[in-house]
Amino acid sequence: MTQINIDETVFEIIEKYPKTLDIFISQGFNNFSDKSVLENFGKKITLRNALIFKQINPDSFTKMLVDAIDEVDTVSDHKVSSKIDAEDTLQITGLLPCPVRLPLVEELNGFIEQNNLKNIKFDLKAASMGLDWLKQDLKKGAEEDDLADVFISAGFDLFFDNNLFGKHKNAGVFRDTTKLDKWNSMFSNDEIDLKDPKAHYSMVSVVPAVFLVNTDELNGRDVPKSWKDVLKPEFKKSISLPVADFDLFNAILLNIHKMYGNEGIKSLGENLMKSMHPSQMIKEGRKVKPEKPVVTIMPYFFTKMIREGDAMKAIWPSDGAIISPIFMLIKNKTAHKTEGLVDFLMSEKIGEVLAHQGLFPSVNPNIDNRIPAENKFMWLGWDYIYNQDIPALIAECESIFNAAAEV
Repeated sequence: MTQINIDETVFEIIEKYPKTLDIFISQGFNNFSDKSVLENFGKKITLRNALIFKQINPDSFTKMLVDAIDEVDTVSDHKVSSKIDAEDTLQITGLLPCPVRLPLVEELNGFIEQNNLKNIKFDLKAASMGLDWLKQDLKKGAEEDDLADVFISAGFDLFFDNNLFGKHKNAGVFRDTTKLDKWNSMFSNDEIDLKDPKAHYSMVSVVPAVFLVNTDELNGRDVPKSWKDVLKPEFKKSISLPVADFDLFNAILLNIHKMYGNEGIKSLGENLMKSMHPSQMIKEGRKVKPEKPVVTIMPYFFTKMIREGDAMKAIWPSDGAIISPIFMLIKNKTAHKTEGLVDFLMSEKIGEVLAHQGLFPSVNPNIDNRIPAENKFMWLGWDYIYNQDIPALIAECESIFNAAAEV
């Protein structure tokens, strides 16, 4: 296992392990996306001092770095023997959240070996790699037979684009073949129903967005408890958003637009702390003075980094944590062949990895997601999704947001 020396400079660590740059950026060190900042400031600050400044738990952060490094060095996706006929090969493709990709790949490899499934191959990349590689394949005019048998990914912009997966969904290529007779109690109430009524999309888990509030920076302001609170003018230029995490950021934009319209998106943009936005950092030669946001909106997983007694407080929004679902698309044509595989992906074993190692609540009814029952979720809803052009709406929201944020 790779060892990280937290007394090395940030520059030395990233130069030695380039893959870790994504982890730094995703955890609020957005200024290191600017090469000049990394080469200047990054050479002057050790990882230890950078984490102290951000009030981030060093054990949790270094574990993420190690997982990212070792994932690249030691984990390869399963490939089938060249002796297996292409027609008998089953393909799983998609993106997995970085904190759980390694354990999920290990579990999947174990399942394949235990059941002697020589005809399954998978290509499950880390979410930090983005979707461009997959979109390019789909834009080449892939036909049904060219598609993988199972797709897994979070977010809305890929699966609902009529130029990509949407056209295949409309043609009936995908079908929900999961067998859960009931859903986890967290998702089985009148306020939130994740089951697709048209049975196109399956869902494995969700990525919740919560608030991390720096109480030292409130300066007399009340702790924001809801999404409505973080849109208030008093938090202008005080909010850090996961702009680089497209899946979650798009989910936030869509839900804010549904609840508060264009004005809500505008307020969100106005409240963005400009220095925390990656595009504001990519200016050669600019010296960046680190700033501390009052509120950081982040995946629930990263609240594990908070050290007891520090000024950072995790707040679960009173009106619900906005969720980015981890969708699964199952090809109808080969559903009879992928039945066992789909059952495994919906199993308690996989649910525990997602819920306990990633803090991504599972839909499996037998999983204790370890989240207080009073904590609610905010979900777009299937009626809303099916009555919107989701990619067009995302583009509209991004345009309003960027204009308000002066990006």
